[in-house]
Amino acid sequence: MSAVDVASSPIHIESRFIHNRNKSIVIYLTVSGSVIPMCILESDSIASVKLRIQTCKGFLVKKQKLVFEGKELSRNNSLVKDYGVSSGDVLHLILRVSNLLVITVETAFKKEIKFQVERFRTVRYLKEKISEKAKGFPFVNVNDQEILCNGEKLDDQRLIDDICKNHNAVVHLVVQRPQEPQSKTIGEGIEKNHKKSILHPVIINPNLKIPPVIWNMLNSASEGLKKLKKPIRSSEGTGGAYFMQHPSGKTYVAIFKPIDEEPMAVNNPHGLPPSTNGEGLKRGTKVGEGALREVAAYILDHPLTGPRSTKTTIGFSGVPPTIMVKCLNEEFNHPQGYNSSEKNIKVGSLQMFVKNCGSCEDMGPKDFPINEVHKITVFDIRTANADRHAGNILMNREDGRIVLTPIDHGYCLPENFKDCTFDWLYWPQAREPYSIETLDYIKKLDVEEDIALLRSYGWDLSLECARTFRISTMLLKKGASKGLSPFTIGQIMCRETLNKESVIEKIVEKALLSMIPGMSEAVFIETVSKIMDLELEDLCYLLGISVEMIDGSLKRKGFLKLNLVKERFPNPTPSDL
Repeated sequence: MSAVDVASSPIHIESRFIHNRNKSIVIYLTVSGSVIPMCILESDSIASVKLRIQTCKGFLVKKQKLVFEGKELSRNNSLVKDYGVSSGDVLHLILRVSNLLVITVETAFKKEIKFQVERFRTVRYLKEKISEKAKGFPFVNVNDQEILCNGEKLDDQRLIDDICKNHNAVVHLVVQRPQEPQSKTIGEGIEKNHKKSILHPVIINPNLKIPPVIWNMLNSASEGLKKLKKPIRSSEGTGGAYFMQHPSGKTYVAIFKPIDEEPMAVNNPHGLPPSTNGEGLKRGTKVGEGALREVAAYILDHPLTGPRSTKTTIGFSGVPPTIMVKCLNEEFNHPQGYNSSEKNIKVGSLQMFVKNCGSCEDMGPKDFPINEVHKITVFDIRTANADRHAGNILMNREDGRIVLTPIDHGYCLPENFKDCTFDWLYWPQAREPYSIETLDYIKKLDVEEDIALLRSYGWDLSLECARTFRISTMLLKKGASKGLSPFTIGQIMCRETLNKESVIEKIVEKALLSMIPGMSEAVFIETVSKIMDLELEDLCYLLGISVEMIDGSLKRKGFLKLNLVKERFPNPTPSDL
């Protein structure tokens, strides 16, 4: 029996020798159409299960996402039984894969040329890269090339992902004699086919002008469709996401996420079952609202100068420009068939593609600038983001410095705080206090103006979402004004374990218990504010933090009671209150 068989097989122990209270159960993992039985313990943590999957199947822990009954098992320190998983249950395993693959092109003369190619590119794109690499040599003209892999000729529209799967690949280059161009046929094909694709913005309020940067994105993506540059589905994530190509086919201009292909939606392309109660993958969210939240994230990400105008494009936190659109194309997921009719039109968010060197998941946070991390913490705390992990923060180098870009905001602005998770809590930059510039930005935030702004764009927040937004913004402003770091504020918002309520949830619960019939929402929020003030005062005393105003700016005076705190709490956290 192999090590893999041993790892995935039940372990039988004679009860007269050992009495093990940990019950062994068998679960079934579905991944890429396959079903994998696996033996685990009820007391295993999610981290342990992922490690066992890595040991048995080779899927790296950091690339795994587990889903059970429509909910992501995102808290690695929580137990399997905390999520209600029992013997015989089916878990969906979704893998995040690297975008870049190494393609080795071998010529007839045994010369090898290596390329790093994104897995969503086509064979045609590879041919263009070969031509650029050997510029000036006529034998590598794009139209004269044939690419073969394992003896099979590859069509120009074939995806690199289909060739390589999860591994790098070697392909062979063959040069054919030039053929006469068929411009008329090609031209007719473009004219015939581009009519089957449309891309238009969804405009709710005609008084709001679309910024030029978004118009440029729309026009470029639309021209790409007209020139038969097909949308390319991403194999990452839990919902349908499509790279929209530039007319040249050499770059991406945007990412389109249809509402009906969201996680747990009816046309989800990754095999996730539809939600039975309308709730999304994260608690406090609804299926079909992910695109609205993506757009809202951009709208709420104000620049330092204040609410965004048509001249300013990037906000304080760097959320890429995003707009709601409707799009028609046969490359999207159409389980009921496609006939280019109105019923095939998809509505969803279109977000500008951001050039990057990968995600923060691909490298440690040591070299990330403090201000780049802090700008993301401000956004996540303010919107009570329920899905901030290192994989949805892009990294790039601009003029020698690292720039971080937050993406994937379909789970911000939830109805409650149950699933707030911030990966940056474990980064050293989060323990540093906010800068004066960031404090000034936080101070100027006005949640009531923001709620009205979202309403003007067509999203009238539910009572629950608006309440969470008000309270999270309140916590950010109060915590920052008292000199608390993003780490401390984040700990107030996030649960330590799946079933242990966070401090912010306890504050809300106290306010709810004090409510009397007929109490208005404004009075309730004021009650939350008073309870929060008391909790934060206790926390500042516990941490020994006091602040004072110097030259009109907030300054820490020091850690006056640090020795006392260390005697009582070696590692004080808000849960020690």
